[in-house]
Amino acid sequence: PPPPPPPPSLMTRRPPRSTPADCRRQRQMCIRDRPSVTPDDAGCQQLICERLLPLGFDVEWFLCGEVSNVLFTRGRGSPSLWFLGHTDVVPSGPEELWTFLPFHPDEKDGELYGRGVADMKGGVAAMVVALESFVAANPDHGGEVGLLLTSDEEGVAIDGITRVAEEMKRRGHRPDFCLVGEPSSQVTLGDTIRVGRRGSIYLKLTVNGIQGHAAFPENLDNPVHRIAPFLTDLVNQEWDQGDAEFPASHCQVSSLRAGTGAGNVTPANIELLVNFRNGPGSPARAIQARIDELLIKHDIDDYDLEWQIMGEPFRSEPGKLREAVVSAVEDVLGVYPDLNTGGGTSDGRYIAPLGTEVLELCLLNTSIHQIDERTPIHDLDRLQETYLDVLNRLYL
Repeated sequence: PPPPPPPPSLMTRRPPRSTPADCRRQRQMCIRDRPSVTPDDAGCQQLICERLLPLGFDVEWFLCGEVSNVLFTRGRGSPSLWFLGHTDVVPSGPEELWTFLPFHPDEKDGELYGRGVADMKGGVAAMVVALESFVAANPDHGGEVGLLLTSDEEGVAIDGITRVAEEMKRRGHRPDFCLVGEPSSQVTLGDTIRVGRRGSIYLKLTVNGIQGHAAFPENLDNPVHRIAPFLTDLVNQEWDQGDAEFPASHCQVSSLRAGTGAGNVTPANIELLVNFRNGPGSPARAIQARIDELLIKHDIDDYDLEWQIMGEPFRSEPGKLREAVVSAVEDVLGVYPDLNTGGGTSDGRYIAPLGTEVLELCLLNTSIHQIDERTPIHDLDRLQETYLDVLNRLYL
């Protein structure tokens, strides 16, 4: 059950210190016996629903195939802040390599072990406890507070937050602010705040040739030879120079496959897979145009080209959310954060185009997706205090 409201004397702007009971509630809610490997939510969102409904939160489910999305909101109007998270996790890998069973977590040396404790069920737990504490202390708060969750962040991400964002756009409804719980911290909790993210683009290029005997070059067209100068030119491209918050855009070759396995047979085709991480200086259309130019330059005309744009880059300009989050990190955690757009992509890329100010702040990312994923237990407590302080700064 939710904690009882504090006495009026505690209803102050500064967040109350978390008790050991708060930390226990967070740990119990994190991941125990709920193997929510993407896109299976495994009942995590229902558990949260049972906690927030008694506090006056409205709940709306957006079910898309195997994916479960849910939005919890309380109140109406501005200011409006939605926390954004995901309850799905990546597969655990071989369980015998874990110190503890990955979905039956335990503690060791002050850290909580288990799949998802850092990415990102620990962050979701901190969000929920912060919302509970804020509502208990401010039952008549103005504006709207919310929590948006998906079970399709670690997977293909086609039925998750992107679908909810499309519906919000259709309705003409969006939050003023969105705080994403992706594990952003590098060395110590709060040392990094993401103010945007680079885009991610996949290219699959298949260059066709004529298979033949290696001894008779006049009878074949070797696609490996065709693509070699193109590939050299591709990896040496300077796409842009970046800026103060975005590093320069770049590409990495992920795979190069050709051949029959026989040493005296040239391949009929070669397949190239490339991933681009791009900033605003190189949007997807500009990269696609550059690739077309390179193909013409190197006289490659028999090919198949496939593009998959996972997300365009986004950046939120400084606003009230940035001011509140930076101040909360400095006051609660005693850290002066670095503001950047590093890392991969996040679901914030779907919310930012609605006109919402989007930031990311959460736990350490040093062990995410690894065997023995873990997070300092004390960080769970301090994170929910920081989230609560952000709420107080925006609403009180």
